[in-house]
Amino acid sequence: LLQEVEVLVSRWNLCINLGGFFVGIFSVTLFGPWSDSAGRRPALVLPAVGMAVQAAIYLLVMYLQLHVAFFLLGRLLSGLLGDYNLILASCFAYVADTSHKGARTFRVAILEACLGVAGMVASIGGGQWRKAQGYINPFWLVLAASLAAALYAAFCLRESVKEQKPAKLFTLCHYKAVYRLYTAPEYLSSRGKLALYSLAFFLIVTVHFGAKDLFVLYELGSPLCWTSDLIGYGSAANYLAYLASLGGLRLLQLCLEDSWVAELGLISNICGLIVISLATTTALMYTGYGVLFLSMAATPVIRSKLSKLVSETEQGALFASVACVEGLCSLVATGVFNSLYPATLNFMRGFPFLFGAIILLIPAAIIGWIEIQDSHKDYGHFSDNSPSPADG
Repeated sequence: LLQEVEVLVSRWNLCINLGGFFVGIFSVTLFGPWSDSAGRRPALVLPAVGMAVQAAIYLLVMYLQLHVAFFLLGRLLSGLLGDYNLILASCFAYVADTSHKGARTFRVAILEACLGVAGMVASIGGGQWRKAQGYINPFWLVLAASLAAALYAAFCLRESVKEQKPAKLFTLCHYKAVYRLYTAPEYLSSRGKLALYSLAFFLIVTVHFGAKDLFVLYELGSPLCWTSDLIGYGSAANYLAYLASLGGLRLLQLCLEDSWVAELGLISNICGLIVISLATTTALMYTGYGVLFLSMAATPVIRSKLSKLVSETEQGALFASVACVEGLCSLVATGVFNSLYPATLNFMRGFPFLFGAIILLIPAAIIGWIEIQDSHKDYGHFSDNSPSPADG
């Protein structure tokens, strides 16, 4: 019976996640570019309302003991209004609208650190609350938080789009705006960088999601055999990387370019995953978490770099495409890493983490290559404009 329940849970989880993802792709790429003209506030209100509707449906299912298919209905309705990915896209676009290019990387890093802190609070507080009162009461907090976010965005948040224009919502022009980001012929150099940075972002976030999904399984198994308390501390240490990366990024920006800060963040990520892949004791596992202290510094740098490659009127379209990439990362990471873990248990339990460390070499090479190319261009431009000896 337990095995049947596990199979049913995995199947319904897959259906719910796939349904929300595919519906969300069309919604995010519709609302994101639309917000470049209509404003960011509607694009923040709609997904918050959708998540509130989803939480309300989940509460009805639990109170009335309805069929589990209603969970899928709630996720689809939330996906139609943009879901979590549209909130991320709109928030990052809002930060791009309200920040100067020089300060944008740190502002984006602050937003990502907020995600880490929220995840840590939800993981620790939500778990204890569920143990004490069951599943239903925490969903009332989800409903209240979603409604509070919608009301705040609607009535308290200042609009960041300077020149709002009336724009139709249901038109293919919004999808074309996302397509033009990567294909516009008048910006060939920046569009090439856009594709390369998007690939680097995809690989980094895929490894992050994939490793995160396996940490608990890895810690529960032999030889670590962690208890629930140790797993909780490990989860908190993992989330603290967001705050540590924020502080490290701020300090490193004083003496290094953003690209080299991202490279150091990738080195931290690679070394941490290698240590974790070889961890056979609790001390070594926590050492791996410690080495990951700068692992979240690369993604805000890439988001900032992407934002600087497009105009002010394309920020919504850009971050909508980034949100879709991030949603795809979650699906790919679940499929690849969750399949790789049981397949490699016989010869190396930590092989998926080692595999992730190897994959991260690719974005490290991409970022380094782009930075070197830009340095050569800047040097060539300087040399062309410098005075010759004949000029006296």
